Amino acid sequence: MAVVPPIANLLAFEAVARRRSFMHAAAELHLTASAISHQISRLEAQLGVRLFERDAHGVKLSAAGSRYMARIGGALSAIVAASDDLQHGVKNSLYVHASPSFASLWLVPRLQAFTQAHPEIVLNLSATPTHSDFTLGKVDVDIRYGIPQWPDLTVEPLFEERIAPLASPDFIRSRRLRRPEQLMDAPLIQSTVSVVQWPDWFAAVTDQRAPGRFAARFDRAQMALDAASQGLGVALESTTIGAQHLAKGLLRPVLGLEKCIRVQAHFLVYPAQHARRKPVEAFIDWLRQETKKKA
Repeated sequence: MAVVPPIANLLAFEAVARRRSFMHAAAELHLTASAISHQISRLEAQLGVRLFERDAHGVKLSAAGSRYMARIGGALSAIVAASDDLQHGVKNSLYVHASPSFASLWLVPRLQAFTQAHPEIVLNLSATPTHSDFTLGKVDVDIRYGIPQWPDLTVEPLFEERIAPLASPDFIRSRRLRRPEQLMDAPLIQSTVSVVQWPDWFAAVTDQRAPGRFAARFDRAQMALDAASQGLGVALESTTIGAQHLAKGLLRPVLGLEKCIRVQAHFLVYPAQHARRKPVEAFIDWLRQETKKKA
């Protein structure tokens, strides 16, 4: 078995990589900058690679350092979180990761019900567009968006969504939008990560090809929904994720809900053995019940 580098050296590496400064890392770890430098040098000597590039502007990760940080950063965070939980007597911690728009627009507004039903569980929620790496041991369950291609994991679709053109009431009224072909001349908003794109929608509901340009592009559903609610154009988005915008009257389906594409694109993903932990089992059961309710 390979020798694991001393944890002090790894913590020094992580702090410098995150802070981009030996001095700031030293202050965070209550050490001198010289001590941090020696720890990094010992780690580089053990690994046989240079982890940082130094120049007049400070330090930055080398290519090898970037790869190393991507692999061990989550593991170190998991160690810190587990140690903090143990130190403070936390026995029922739960670590959930979700895609950003789902987390902010769908999950967070419902979490009060979960925390009230399970006050003994300490919930930790993170949201990034990248999927969690379960091998790092940091996340219990992941709520992913996209096409399910995740072997060796339990994958459960959460709900069926209707993807429809959405715009503000004023925008629809001012442009008198009533027919699909009118969208050919309307400013369209593209969600670049969506599993349903404008060409898919035009092919499904019209006999015309989608326009080749867009008024704006966003890589988050929430930004596309917010932009549409402010009159920037028409967003092709999920009425489930955009339920709050619709309920508040900020957006309306431009052509009604009959002109939509139905998809399953949000999935609950986890290693089967994770469900044996009581906090994980409780969250999965709660999420299943929530997704059965009307969005």
